[in-house]
Amino acid sequence: MKITDTIAAIATAVNNQGIGVIRISGEESFEVADKIIKLKNGKTIKESPSHTINYGFVYDGDEMIDEVMVSIMKAPRTYTREDVVEINCHGGVLVVKKVLSLVLKNGARLAGSGEFTKRAFLNGRIDLSQAEAIMDLINAKSELALEVSVGNLEGRISEKIKKLREVLIYHIAYIEAALDDPEHIDIDGYSETLKGAVIEVKDEVKKLIENADDGRIISEGIKTVILGKPNVGKSSLLNRLSGRDRAIVTDIAGTTRDTLEESINIKGLRLNIVDTAGIRDTEDIVEKIGVERALETSDDADLIIFVVDSSVELDENDKKILGHIKDKKAIIVLNKSDLDTVVTEEVIKSYVDKRVITTSALVDNDVTEITDCIYDMFANGLINFNDQVYITNIRQKDALIQADESLSKVLESIELNMPEDFFSIDIMDAYERLGDVIGQSLGEDLVDEIFSKFCMGK
Repeated sequence: MKITDTIAAIATAVNNQGIGVIRISGEESFEVADKIIKLKNGKTIKESPSHTINYGFVYDGDEMIDEVMVSIMKAPRTYTREDVVEINCHGGVLVVKKVLSLVLKNGARLAGSGEFTKRAFLNGRIDLSQAEAIMDLINAKSELALEVSVGNLEGRISEKIKKLREVLIYHIAYIEAALDDPEHIDIDGYSETLKGAVIEVKDEVKKLIENADDGRIISEGIKTVILGKPNVGKSSLLNRLSGRDRAIVTDIAGTTRDTLEESINIKGLRLNIVDTAGIRDTEDIVEKIGVERALETSDDADLIIFVVDSSVELDENDKKILGHIKDKKAIIVLNKSDLDTVVTEEVIKSYVDKRVITTSALVDNDVTEITDCIYDMFANGLINFNDQVYITNIRQKDALIQADESLSKVLESIELNMPEDFFSIDIMDAYERLGDVIGQSLGEDLVDEIFSKFCMGK
C-alpha cells in the first residue's frame, strides 16, 4: 500500500479562533509550500532546517493572504514519516479555508478522514492498536479513559501482543523444521512442551478478552439506566446526579415518555445515564411504547438504578422490575424516605440481593452515597492499572476471541494425538488473528474502513 501523493487538510477546528493549522504531508510537501510561502529569512521551505518554526507570509500570486508561522519537519522524523509542513495562520474561518485552497491548487490533494494517521500506520511509525488509541485519546471524556489511551498509544497493547506472537512463531518454526528434517530434529514428546506454551498464551489472551468490557467502560463510560414506576422520583434522581434540571419533574405520573440521556463524571469514571418512562401497565399507546423502550434499553445496560417509592407497598410492576434486574448489576434506591416507610431494605432483599440506598429527592440533594456505591462497583481493579492492558474496541476483542478459539483447537489436537502439522495450522491461525489486533495482517478494505471513522485532519 505504497502512497506517494501529497495530502493536506485543516488540522484544527473550523471556527473563528486564534490560530488555524493546515497540515501538508507527502513527497512534494516542501515544493507545494514553496509555491505559496515566502519566508522572512529569504530561504525556501525545502532548504530550511528540519524541525524549525519559521516566520513568513502566504501569497496568492502577488497578493499577500496572511502572516504565518511555518513548521518544517523532514522525513522520517515526522508524524507520518513523510515530509511534513504545518502552516500556522490566523484562525478565522475564511483565511484558513483560503490558505487550504491555495495548498490544494498548488499540487496537494485533500486528505481523507484519518489519512495522516493512516500514513503513520502504513509507513510503520505506529501499529493499528496505537492508531486506534489516538482516536480514543481525542474522544476521551474521563481521566481513566485518557490514561488508558495514552498507555495504548505508548504501545501497551502492542508489546503484549508481540510477546505472545513471538512464543507462537517459535513453536511454528520448530514444528516446520522438524517436519522438514526429522533425522536431525527430534519431535518425540514435544506435544507436552507445546501444550504448556499454548496454555500460557491462551491464559494471557483470555485475560485480554475479559478486560475488554472494563476497557469499553473506561473508554465509552458506564451505560446506566434508571428504572422504576411512574412518579417514583426517577427524573428527580437524574437531575440530582447531573446537577441541573435535565428532566421535567411533575406530580403527574407518566411525564417521562421516552428515554432521556445525560453524562456525568464520578472520580474519573464516566457515567452515561438514561432516564426511562415509568414501568406500568397502560393503555396509552405513546406511554406503552416508552415502557417497552425502557425495558429494551436496560437489557444491555452496565448498571441499572431501580428507584422505588418506599412509601407505597410493592406491586406487580415493582416485582416485574425486580425479576428483570435479578441477574444484572443494579442498585436499588428507596426514595421518599421523608414519608412513612413501608418498603425497607429487608423487603427488597427478600426478592434480590442488591445494594439498597435510602434517600429523599424532596429534602436531600446529596447523592454522594449513590455515586460512591457506583464508583466502588466499577472502579475495583481499574484504579491501579499501570501494568494492565485494556482492549477498548470490539474489533480488537473479536480478533482475540478468534485467536482463543484457534488455540483451543491446538489443545484438542494435542489431546487427540493428531499429527504435528495439525498443530501448526491452528497455531498459525492464532498467530495471524493476534496480528489483526495490531494490524499485521489486515486487508486494505478493512484498514480503509477503520480510518474512515477518524476526524478530518488527523
